[in-house]
Amino acid sequence: MTIQKLLYPLMLSTCLFAAQPAVGKEVKFDFATEKVGAEPTSFVPTVGNWVVGKEGDNILLTVEGSTWSRNQPSAGIADKARALYGERYAEFLDNVKSYAYFPLAVAKEVEDFREGEISLRFKGIGGRIDQAAGIVFNLKSNGDYLILRANCLEDNLVLFKYERGKRSSVKWIRNTPTPSKQWHDLKLAVQGKNIRGFLDGKLYLEHTLSEPVSGRVGLWSKADSVVYFDDYRVQ
Repeated sequence: MTIQKLLYPLMLSTCLFAAQPAVGKEVKFDFATEKVGAEPTSFVPTVGNWVVGKEGDNILLTVEGSTWSRNQPSAGIADKARALYGERYAEFLDNVKSYAYFPLAVAKEVEDFREGEISLRFKGIGGRIDQAAGIVFNLKSNGDYLILRANCLEDNLVLFKYERGKRSSVKWIRNTPTPSKQWHDLKLAVQGKNIRGFLDGKLYLEHTLSEPVSGRVGLWSKADSVVYFDDYRVQ
């Protein structure tokens, strides 16, 4: 199976694929209207176990890595791939087993992010191997993507790329305090080829890519991570 077969239910929902926001507009993903205990409707889980959760009165999105099993894509992955990429879903699906180690959920309403900001809040709850939270961008129909990732167990901020079924680091920033059981802010800023990564309001990472970005965006995690996500915004 490939990651491209993961995504057709999304394209069938034309109401969810409204025209792209005008330049300068913000898209906010509000989980308050989602059903607790169910898969999200605003994101398409393609790898891993993503469920709507609750902390106190706040409804949020959770990646539930405690049930993680390597090389296990999410349920209905072929239909999900078709929804995101239509007839081009097959290539995406071809890569799904390659990155089944990395939970991935794709935002429905943003089809082609090229420039601006993506931000979110996250809270590491559990995970002995990892407690990773990432912003996915430049997600292509062949499954390639970029990630800005923080990790509560490692205290670092990393820009990764996933290309041709393999993940590799682009830039590492160490000594970025990210304690578990606390909320943190993660922000990606893209201007042309220039990338900036912020953690808790502080600029840590700067990098110049070889070419501009263009593609879908989403959420990312790793292995047995149990992480809360909230306030996902795309500017």
